[in-house]
Amino acid sequence: MTATTGDAPGQPYAASVALRWSDMDAYAHINNVQFLRLLEDARVIAFRDWFDQDRSLLDEGVLVSRHEIEYRRPLGFRAAPVRVEMWVSRIGGAGFDVAYVVRDPDGVGDAVYAVAETELALYDFASARPRRMRPEERASLAVHLGDRAPLRRRR
Repeated sequence: MTATTGDAPGQPYAASVALRWSDMDAYAHINNVQFLRLLEDARVIAFRDWFDQDRSLLDEGVLVSRHEIEYRRPLGFRAAPVRVEMWVSRIGGAGFDVAYVVRDPDGVGDAVYAVAETELALYDFASARPRRMRPEERASLAVHLGDRAPLRRRR
């Protein structure tokens, strides 16, 4: 799995995420539930880059509180990874949202397979309570801030 950051301001961050044979279902395409794993894998790659050596966000805790996903077309198993473009779509006091577009990687095609958004809540596992966002976390996220996910329901 690899990652690239957009060359120009406003370009989404992109992670290449490999498909697994076990992601495929009886219909010979990637199962809808496995798309959430693809998003999670892409988030882990992105957070490693977005927060650099400051691992506090991941070490202290961040929990998924909501997913919204639209499946645009079936994704068959293949050796080429998918490209997960992502950006921060909302920054709040104790959480943030990440938007995604799952598509073919450069040179493979131009298909969009899914559009999604995940709401994440900051959490302190030591105290078992939600926590407020720190200024340095907000600054790291603000670099990747963009529009809401282009979900059809919102148009």
